[in-house]
Amino acid sequence: MKNWIEDYIQQFKSAIDSVSPDDVAEWIEIFRKAHQQKRRIFVFGNGGSASNCSHFVCDLGKGSSICMGSPFRCLTLNDNIAWMTAIANDFAYEDVFVRQLLNQGEPGDLVLSLSVSGNSPNCVKAIEWAKANGLTVLALTGGKNNRMAELADKVIQIDSSHYGRVEDTQMMVAHLICYAFMEKADLLKKS
Repeated sequence: MKNWIEDYIQQFKSAIDSVSPDDVAEWIEIFRKAHQQKRRIFVFGNGGSASNCSHFVCDLGKGSSICMGSPFRCLTLNDNIAWMTAIANDFAYEDVFVRQLLNQGEPGDLVLSLSVSGNSPNCVKAIEWAKANGLTVLALTGGKNNRMAELADKVIQIDSSHYGRVEDTQMMVAHLICYAFMEKADLLKKS
């Protein structure tokens, strides 16, 4: 068991090391501009990635907003179970995010989608709509050669296909973004 734990930790470190600090800094700037311009930020994913989306939006909407002195206009599209199940029932599960964006998304808004595979049909469909309608799209994925990475304006691709390690690393990236605004708010307000 100890060897398995040590191996997991070592491979997790490799996943973390595949994330470029320059890419994260670029994303922080994208979020800073969205905040400054009062753009809406839509975040979505499935399963463990959905949980990471909820955690990210909680941190961004509360802690980061407080420290910046004004709110991030952020929403996770996977938290309204009634709306998601109505869409899935009346249309298809692959429409659960795109149909919410149809109601709320506007050109200039920001989309962030998290996925381990990068090929989730509901995330891909929402990203395609967002791109076609003038929203900026960020994708945080694992694996290689995935559709979300091909479509996104900016992508951070974690070099792993292991669900646990990719989701662990997704949360690290999410925390880096949120804590930049919590711990470096004075610097980011001046930019």
